[in-house]
This record gives sequence, structure tokens and C-alpha cells, in this order.
Amino acid sequence: MKVKVGLRENSASIALAEVSGFSRENGTLGEMYEVISESDLSILLISDAAQAENKERIFEAMRPGSTLGLSHGFLLGYLKNIGEYFPSNINVIAVCPKGMGPSVRRLYEQGKEINGAGINSSFAIARDLNGKATDYALGWAIAIGSPTIFHTTLESEYKSDIFGERGILLGAIHGIVESLYRWFMSHAYSPEEAYVYSVESITGPISKIISQHGIVAVYESLEKTDRETFKKAYLAAYHPVMEILREIYDEVTSGNEIRSAIAASNRHKNYPLSKIDGTSMWQTGIQIRANRNSNRIPIHPVTAGIYIATMMAQVNLLKEKGHSYSEIANESIIEAVDSLNPYMHHKGIAFMVDNCSITARIGARKWAPRFDYILSQQTFNALDSHFSVDEYVFKEFLTDEIHQVLAVCSQLRPPIAISVTE
Repeated sequence: MKVKVGLRENSASIALAEVSGFSRENGTLGEMYEVISESDLSILLISDAAQAENKERIFEAMRPGSTLGLSHGFLLGYLKNIGEYFPSNINVIAVCPKGMGPSVRRLYEQGKEINGAGINSSFAIARDLNGKATDYALGWAIAIGSPTIFHTTLESEYKSDIFGERGILLGAIHGIVESLYRWFMSHAYSPEEAYVYSVESITGPISKIISQHGIVAVYESLEKTDRETFKKAYLAAYHPVMEILREIYDEVTSGNEIRSAIAASNRHKNYPLSKIDGTSMWQTGIQIRANRNSNRIPIHPVTAGIYIATMMAQVNLLKEKGHSYSEIANESIIEAVDSLNPYMHHKGIAFMVDNCSITARIGARKWAPRFDYILSQQTFNALDSHFSVDEYVFKEFLTDEIHQVLAVCSQLRPPIAISVTE
């Protein structure tokens, strides 16, 4: 099998491809549409907005009977918005890794030495002309070193993925820690303490416990008094964050969020996205990470309660909307604690928001302030006053089926943690 890289003329990535051994001389490097026209399988890894902008040329370049490979279902969502679908003469498959491109590569390289190292992926078949599309997708997943693969549909994938990155994976966690930082500061904590109790608590011990022992284990790790504080924070946050999550899901399923992302990408051609890590909070984080003792990061029960309430609200909403448990667990929990949060712990949540995909960056920046505002407006006011707790909601948390799902998933967990050395 020959693997060939197709790039735009004068692409800055040409030199990088050549360093990795691809070249025009040996037939492994060429212009994008030229490569598509001669390929049996074209894996489309350009940005979501670029896929929407260039879809006609891409479809025209594909040979009848060839296969289009997608790493995300955004293009399907865009086609639905304009009343179109994929050409009828090609296979359409997807393999969607649950993490960033650098994670896929580093775990693949680790897998050369450690059996089972790799990142989770979902796969989907949008069109199967010859009865072999599933084989193609599974082969592709194995080829990128994905040891655990679960089936979904392309529509379910793009809905849960776009929703998830605006929810607990990026947008929500960003809004949560920004609001928590200010709340701790308003309660006489120092900037350093506020950062540790908000950001470090989530990306460090909370994520580690969820990854290794499950969600309820965070609650069970607390002392009795802290458990009561956790419970109060959980119940003060659950309904407010569910309100925002429902709005996000509606915006994704209606196509509005896809239209918004494309419009924002067009605006950013003239007004590039600025970085968000220059505020005092994130500058404090630089010093905290430089002097960190990972064994001494505390779990604050308010932080844990709010974060887990948001995670559980996302789980329950996806369940209500008919998503499979494999997808729910990966898009709401596993991708967070095993893929994205370790990067956030390594370089900060702001760094992640500044360096993820364009669609995710746009979504996180758009929705993080909504989480920030509703927590500040409702949750923290409730915490600082007396409110009636909803015992039924907390009982549902303790007995939710997602805990059994995670117990099964833990048996498939890769033998090593994600590499974040760069």
C-alpha cells in the first residue's frame, strides 16, 4: 500500500512532509486534488471550514468506487444544512480519534514498544458501495494504532463531538475554572490558592481518580464534611449547567452551531483569534506549574461537585438524546480525563483552548462565558446561601448506569497514560 500526502500548492507543510520522508520524487507527495484523483482511499484532514468551502472540488476529484475517509462528521452536518449529501458513487467512512492529532501520533509511537498503547476511536459508515466499507474503516483504525474502537453513525458522531467540545471537554471546563477562580478569590483565597483549588484540582487529582476508579470514587475519597459540601455544590450546579448544555445541543442539531463555526472562520481571516492566556489567572498558572508537586494537589469539594455535576448533566443529556453508551462515555468522560485534561494539566486550560482545532476553539470561546455567567449568577449564589437540596437528583448520580459503563471501559483502558512531554 502506498501512502501519499496531498497538500495545497505552496503549503507550509510541504517541508515538514519532506523531512518525514515524503517526496514528489518517490511518488508520496503531491498536490491535494491530484492525490485525491488517483487514490483508492482519500482521508480528508483539512479543517472543517475548508471541507465545507472545497467540498465540490473534492467530490469531483474522487474516482467512482473510491472511498472518502473523514476523521469527524462535520462535513455531513454542513451538507444537511444545505440540503445535500455525499456523491452516490463513492464509499464514505469515518474513523474519529478521541483526542488531538499529536496524541494519536505519540501514542502510536509508544505502541511500538508497549502492546495496547493507543487512543480510542469511533468509526462510522455513511455509504458502503461494495460491502467492504467496514473493513476499510477498521483497517484504518488499526493502522493509526487505535486499540479500542466503537461503532457509531456519522450523524451521531458529529452531534456528540461538536456538543462535547462546547461542553465538558473544552467550553464548560474553561467557564467552570474561570468562575471558580473568582469565587475563591472573593472568599479571601490568594491567587495561587484559587488557581490550585480550581484548575489544578480538576486537571490533576479529580481527573486521575475518574480515569482510574470512576466518577463516584471522587465523592467517596472525601471526608464526611467535604462530602456534604460536594453534594451541595453538585446540586447547586446541575440544573444551571444542564440549561446551557440543552441550548448547545439544540444549536448543534439544528445546524446553527455549524453555520456559526463557518461564519466565524470566515471572520477570522481578517480578525485572527487572539490568545486567552494573558490574564492574571493564567499567568499565575505558569508559576504554579513550574513549582508543582503533583502529590500535594488537593481536591476541593466545591470544585469537584461543580465539575462532576457538569459531566453528569452531559452524560444524561446524551443518554436522553439516544446516543450509545460507548459514545457517551468517550465524549463526556474518557476523552476528558484520559486525553484532554492531561494536556491541560501539563500546559494549562487556556493553552488547550488556544491550540485545539479551529471549530473547537470557536466553540469553547463562544460557550465558556455562558457557563461562567450562569455559575456566577445561580450556583455560587446558592452556595453562599441556604437552598433546598434535591435528594432525588443526587441519588440518581450515585446510582447512574454510567458507573457500570466506566467499569467495563476500564478493562479496555490502554496500559499507559497519554504522553504529554512536548
